[in-house]
Amino acid sequence: MEGFPRSGDISSPIPFCVEELDEEEHPSDGSQEGVPLNTNHNSANAKDDNTPEDESFDLDELLPSISEFGKYQKLLVFFICLPACIPCGFGAFNQLFMADSPSDYWCTVPQLMNNTELSAVERRNLAIPVNADGSYSKCKRYAVNWTEVLGKQHEGLVDWSSFNNSWPVEMCHDGWEFNETNTRSSIVLDFNLVCNWDIYPTLGLSALNFGGPIGVYLFGVLNDRAGRRIAYFCCLATLLLGSFLTAISTDFWTWAISRAIVGLTIPAVYQIPFILALELVGPAYRSFVTVMTCTFYTFSLMMLAGITAVIDDWRALSLYTSMPFILYFLYVFLMPESPRWLLAQGRLEEALKVLETMARVNGKDFPHWFRDKLQHRVAFRKLHGDTEKPQRRVGAFDLCKTPNMRLKTILITLNWFANETVYLGLSYYGPELGDNAHWSFFFAALVEIPSYILCWVIMDRWGRRWPLCLLMILSGISCIVTVMLPEEAKLDTLILFLLSKSMISASFLIIYPFAGELYPTQVRGVGIGTSSYIGGLGLIGIPFINYLGKDNLRLPLVIMGAVSVVGGITGLRLPETLHHCLPQTLEEGEKFGKDWKWSECLRCIPIRPTNTTMGSYENLAKKAKREDDVELNVSKGSGKRRNQRSSMRRLVRQSSTMDTQKTHDGAMQLTYWF
Repeated sequence: MEGFPRSGDISSPIPFCVEELDEEEHPSDGSQEGVPLNTNHNSANAKDDNTPEDESFDLDELLPSISEFGKYQKLLVFFICLPACIPCGFGAFNQLFMADSPSDYWCTVPQLMNNTELSAVERRNLAIPVNADGSYSKCKRYAVNWTEVLGKQHEGLVDWSSFNNSWPVEMCHDGWEFNETNTRSSIVLDFNLVCNWDIYPTLGLSALNFGGPIGVYLFGVLNDRAGRRIAYFCCLATLLLGSFLTAISTDFWTWAISRAIVGLTIPAVYQIPFILALELVGPAYRSFVTVMTCTFYTFSLMMLAGITAVIDDWRALSLYTSMPFILYFLYVFLMPESPRWLLAQGRLEEALKVLETMARVNGKDFPHWFRDKLQHRVAFRKLHGDTEKPQRRVGAFDLCKTPNMRLKTILITLNWFANETVYLGLSYYGPELGDNAHWSFFFAALVEIPSYILCWVIMDRWGRRWPLCLLMILSGISCIVTVMLPEEAKLDTLILFLLSKSMISASFLIIYPFAGELYPTQVRGVGIGTSSYIGGLGLIGIPFINYLGKDNLRLPLVIMGAVSVVGGITGLRLPETLHHCLPQTLEEGEKFGKDWKWSECLRCIPIRPTNTTMGSYENLAKKAKREDDVELNVSKGSGKRRNQRSSMRRLVRQSSTMDTQKTHDGAMQLTYWF
């Protein structure tokens, strides 16, 4: 949700799918084009002094030689990068339980509070007027002199049953008494955020989401200029600072500012180690790492539900869900700097040290040709200087210059807005449903895990468009039909809510590869950055939609359901991308889907094209296939090892890779991805 990113600034995850090639399409002569494994010093240095420096230098050509997902990467991913995403889940959602509002409260009457003969229930019965539905008013009290009234009561001059109905009423101005049976600690209780002030917790949620795009931009710049390690530890320190200020807040506005500080780190504190993991694994394993990261993030939400069930003090909750992460600063001794970023910065020796360590831990010999290539590149730069040709920068307005590209941009952005808004809205609304907020939140997170598996299976068999749209429509319908249930059917409402949350989670995962395949390579970073920014605006407004549920529990579900259905229906107009070539330029993007017909809406399973015109996509597919075969050839494992790699290939489906926009030297960049 950052501002429109400039080319080379902050961009989005660029998921693209590479088609599996038939065995007969793969050359059988054993040649490994593009990956010089058995080359000597001379062959590695085959380029002459006139080699153009704008040639892309990508670490992916080295990874097959030292293992794309070896022991080093596994240790890094499972013991550093995956645990590093827990602070994001805690910081994003612990606020829901800090602002828990009790359902039973009434005005405080100081004169009655000093009367030790009256219990809380007796004070309420005496001082609070009754509404037409028989409930006690939450925001009004009788405006009488209680010292005088109690004196008359002792003298037997007051008939309570007939006299109190005629007393004048006034708004509360001395605070409130709360029934703390279910809610014993909350900012609502401490700061009296009820009645005319009951929208303040909603403002706090908006402050949290407002800080996100600012933080993503700031930490994105730091991530690119100072490196992944410094950016992550600065981001983590900011989160800890905001959480500590949250715990010591003495008024609402201090608390809201502290939540905005926490919001600066969300989701950057999640994305930085995620990008580091993507930069160290091979292309065929990036989708696996992505799904594992999403799953582990979901586990963090389930852990948060358990923590909030045990800790009922909101100040302690802020500390317990943040201060233990001080231990993460020990990662400074373990977390490596990204070799891609080091290479992009020209820090050759440091990059080589990381890569050689990776090769040693993975049990591989570091190829000399790669070291020679790096040295040749550095020598060339020193000799010739910066010879890169300036390229025309493209922006968001380039997406709207032609009719077909403009329509696709609008539809992608609309679907992104619907997905993000409904997903986060349902995540926020989970604790409001059911009889136990902690269990409701737990199950709302739990249902995301099977949804990830579901969408990963269906999207590469039935395409992107129909699964995306169908899941969004069914999710919306599940929300809307809750209005037909009686008020007391809380369990039925919770079940429909969980079904809706599961389906919107699946569609939320599909929107990334779908959008990445629809936007041409030339404007892919700008396109997804624009869509994520506009779509992310809903994150600021969604707390106010949930605020409507204070009077009608089903109303926010109906609104979110309508948004989901509209997004799903309009998404049917987008062209299917499965089995199609990825457009490379704006011109190709304009042509792709231009011959779309209404009859395509009825085709659920896409048809593989008989011929293609964009050879660059086929070259990309063949390169991915060859890289896989290179790794198999250089590995000294047995047939069992080959079978394991084949199983992994089937797991990641059709060689799909979740990638981010890269710099000229292959370094990935930060984006807004909640």
